[in-house]
Amino acid sequence: MQLGMVGLGRMGGNIVRRLMRVGHTCAVYDRDPTPGAALARDGAITAGSLADLVKALAAPRAVWVMLPAGAATEAAIDELADLLAPGDTIIDGGNTNWKDDIRRSGVLRQRNLHYVDVGTSGGVWGLERGYCLMIGGDAAVVARLDPIFKALAPGRGTIPATPHRDGRDGRAEEGYLHAGPNGAGHFVKMIHNGIEYGMMQAFAEGFDILKNANSPRLPQHERLELETADIAEVWRRGSVVTSWLLDLTAAALAENAELSQYSGHVDDSGEGRWTVEAAIAEAVPAEVLTSALYTRFRSRQDHTFAEKVLSAMRQGFGGHVEPKKAGGDGS
Repeated sequence: MQLGMVGLGRMGGNIVRRLMRVGHTCAVYDRDPTPGAALARDGAITAGSLADLVKALAAPRAVWVMLPAGAATEAAIDELADLLAPGDTIIDGGNTNWKDDIRRSGVLRQRNLHYVDVGTSGGVWGLERGYCLMIGGDAAVVARLDPIFKALAPGRGTIPATPHRDGRDGRAEEGYLHAGPNGAGHFVKMIHNGIEYGMMQAFAEGFDILKNANSPRLPQHERLELETADIAEVWRRGSVVTSWLLDLTAAALAENAELSQYSGHVDDSGEGRWTVEAAIAEAVPAEVLTSALYTRFRSRQDHTFAEKVLSAMRQGFGGHVEPKKAGGDGS
């Protein structure tokens, strides 16, 4: 299939590379020509504008927007809507608020344009590992684009089958899912990220307690000198807390057990806030997820080792680089 890609950052460029590896044709556009030139060497068609991108694609066109949520994505979709023809599809694979998906899909439907929202998880490792995709939109449109989604997803790999799934959607076992109508894809991804906040916070606090087991606040005979890097490593192998986040933590601690290269300043992407807002709207208790979000706010004023662990995990899966305090390591 053909796909147009708008935005060639950490994930957009690698999505294109993964698709081209299995024979899909990609036309690409970014305001910065540098990543496009690199992709052209791999076989992508480069465009100097959104208009040129649309001209490079055959109808019915599909254009994937992979830009920061908010104004940049909104502007690109508005411009594309004026350039595309009835029957074409705009895909938003960024971290958009699901309510914006519902609004946009309604506006585009009046122009006979399709809209698909794709919550995309996989970070900088997606090129090799594949991307977990949570998709919202009309079932027929999603089905037509299935070759794209299937190529991006991780596939079954070596993960054992879950018992009692007979008759359920097999795409979930491949790492992608049509979650429901417009908005459903980004809603599911939003909750995914909210849970991610809580999981990361649990690891961060646990390793902070381990690191401080020799604190001078404790009686001398109760102090323990523990190797956090080795603890992370042993937990990776057979324990019930085994996970990719633990893998990333173990790698960071093995490199530098003090994590002194991290400031402990931890940003939030917005989806953690939206998850808490959804919990409030639904009257669903979400103490852990709310606390994890507030901890990220606090980290911008008072850094602990726990926040450095959070920073290490964020850099590991998403390439997020946290700022350092001037004149020190943020301790």
